[in-house]
Amino acid sequence: MNKVTVRDIEVGGKRVLVRVDFNVPLDEKTGAIADDSRIRATLPTIKYLIDRGARIILCSHLGRPGGKVVDKLRLPIIAQRLSQILGKQVGVTRDCIGSETEKSVQSLKSSDVLLLENLRFHSAEERDNPIFARALARLADIYVNDAFGTSHRSHASIVRITEYLPSVAGLLLEKEVKTLGGVLENPAHPFGGLVGGAKVSDKVDMLENIMSKVDFLLIGGGMAATFLKAKSYEIGLSLIESDRVDTAAGLIEEASRNGVRLLLPVDVIVTDEIGDEAKGKIVSIESISPQQKIVDIGSHTIRNFYEELRRCKTVFWNGPMGIYEIPQFAEGTKAMAKLLASLDAITIIGGGSTAEVVIELGLADKMSFVSTGGGASLKFLGGQTLPGVESLLDKDSLVIGKLKGVTPSR
Repeated sequence: MNKVTVRDIEVGGKRVLVRVDFNVPLDEKTGAIADDSRIRATLPTIKYLIDRGARIILCSHLGRPGGKVVDKLRLPIIAQRLSQILGKQVGVTRDCIGSETEKSVQSLKSSDVLLLENLRFHSAEERDNPIFARALARLADIYVNDAFGTSHRSHASIVRITEYLPSVAGLLLEKEVKTLGGVLENPAHPFGGLVGGAKVSDKVDMLENIMSKVDFLLIGGGMAATFLKAKSYEIGLSLIESDRVDTAAGLIEEASRNGVRLLLPVDVIVTDEIGDEAKGKIVSIESISPQQKIVDIGSHTIRNFYEELRRCKTVFWNGPMGIYEIPQFAEGTKAMAKLLASLDAITIIGGGSTAEVVIELGLADKMSFVSTGGGASLKFLGGQTLPGVESLLDKDSLVIGKLKGVTPSR
């Protein structure tokens, strides 16, 4: 990664504003943190700064408050969990900007950690507002982006702020870019892509970009119905993107031209209705009735996918194989997670709902890498630039001495 990282600069005694992604899932009933993986993922950067005596100011969003203060999306619960994990007190402000917040920052001592209140309580955050970004920048001497999962967004705390502070990458963002970049540049072969989820449109760029790199491409989830439709199979009442059927057909042809073995389901679980009490049955793809909906891959498909994936040296997985939220339609997804966890291969999980599945099943530590960015990882693997990464200082800045007031580390 050709970007300056927090390791490259002196941070001792400096006020360092770190954009993190603490947008953790909350329990709907209790409001408690349901999974703190995103908090733990940024610990290397936070601990690095603590150990070097920086004055650390963390900022994040949580949920979608729409530019208004929403009490259930306040961040003291995050600060409390981070305090427990770090074993030291993490303060939290009542707002992310303003005179009161500036006073809290001024009182910080070396190695202190302060968390700013939810950035998205201000609509200016998502509008990439320069006045808001400048108010954030006044709090610090250096800006660190460690929020890979939000780096595909052109928001004030991600992009605009880099106009006002010397801006570098955190250790998590560096790891994400290097790991996902390795998939594109030099994957160990055979290389398999396991792709699911609901929409083809979300993954077209990624599929096209990795087509010349993978040996196998396995398609499941709701998007499989669009591919089956492209091959003229009856898909019943399954939800598809009608305007993407031709796109799917084109991807099938492209796979053939590139010598990529593309596998679609040969059997699926179908149901007449979708709901918690719904019952499904396995049918071959030739036997789907006009009144049925595809909700998962079938047992024969699981075996086919297993036979291909067990030969791989690298596997990238993004998207569940069925409607994971309904237990009886989650077996295909669980089977793939357990399979990848057992492989002697580099296994990379592409964030979002796929990461949530792996974490929920307790298999995250069995995978080589679990990305914290769903949309960001898809855009990155689709060959698109991420605004939050592009706006950081280049490594060349260190060489030619243009660090905008930042001292290189020794």
